[in-house]
This record gives sequence, C-alpha cells and structure tokens, in this order.
Amino acid sequence: MTHDMLKKLGLAMLVGMLAAGLVGCQDEPGPAEKAGQEVDKAMDDAGEGIEEMGESIQDAVEGN
Repeated sequence: MTHDMLKKLGLAMLVGMLAAGLVGCQDEPGPAEKAGQEVDKAMDDAGEGIEEMGESIQDAVEGN
C-alpha cells in the first residue's frame, strides 16, 4: 500500500468512527424522558381545556 492510500484509509476510518459516535448519541428516550413528555402533553391538554372552558363562560356571560 502506498502512503497516500494509507492516509485515505486512515481518514475514512476516522470519519466512520466519528459518524458511529454521533449515531450513538441519538438513543431512544429513556423512561424519565418519556414520562416528562407525557406530563408535558397532559399539561398542554389541561391548558387547552381550561381555555375552552373560559371561552364558554365568556360566551355565556355575553349571551352568545
């Protein structure tokens, strides 16, 4: 193997290792992350429900 070929092989291996490292950082969310997402969704849903209820009360007061 020539010197240039070894340099290209080394560079390709380095790029491959960096790519594998980045892929390894993108794991599936763990149980705590999933629970946090569910809490966020529940809070959003509750907020929307309260907003709709407020609009209904306002409509009732205005006689609509």
